[in-house]
Amino acid sequence: MNNSVSNTARLLGAGLRALLVLTLVTGVVYPLVVTGFAQGLFSNSANGSEVTADGKVVGSSLIGQAYNLPLKEGQETPEPDLKWFQGRPQNGLGSNSVNTQYKLILSGATNRSGDNPELIQWVTDAKAAVVKDNSVPGHTVQPSQVPPDAVTSSGSGLDPDISPAYADLQVHRVAEKNGLPVAEVQRLVDTHTEGRTLGFIGEPRVNVLELNIALRDLVAGG
Repeated sequence: MNNSVSNTARLLGAGLRALLVLTLVTGVVYPLVVTGFAQGLFSNSANGSEVTADGKVVGSSLIGQAYNLPLKEGQETPEPDLKWFQGRPQNGLGSNSVNTQYKLILSGATNRSGDNPELIQWVTDAKAAVVKDNSVPGHTVQPSQVPPDAVTSSGSGLDPDISPAYADLQVHRVAEKNGLPVAEVQRLVDTHTEGRTLGFIGEPRVNVLELNIALRDLVAGG
């Protein structure tokens, strides 16, 4: 009997010591080491890839933002503020209670098959809106010029980047709305166009938040 109690006590003691050691190693030491390496070698990424302007954090380079006009009385869906470059559709096209204005509780796109009538109608309507919004006096956008990312959301619905083709398509409208020469706005887009990661991963892209910050500075300087 005494041996049984002694063995049980010994095993419980060993288990408790193992619990304490593992808790210390995996719950304290390991997180501190990983955090230290992350802060030392990749501080920007570890802190959320923050984007600052005028000394203030205005967003993350990894999460898209909306550039909309304030809601009018009785209006449920905001209109885009066309003086800014616009990102990809935020809500998976059409109504989507999951993510309508880059609300970060949940994210997601509205998925449909390629021949789904709703998807076809959403894309058709979105393309017409892009053509209308970006056609200005002396420059008419053709439907064939509208790239896929202008009328479809990403898988997460939070893509911060657009294709150079979509950025180029918006140049004349942004220039007209801000009273800027087209050539200056185009140079802005070209400057903020990033190539493929490591030269072969992904596609060329333009970060909309960083582009709009540069646009704001250009307007203020002009």
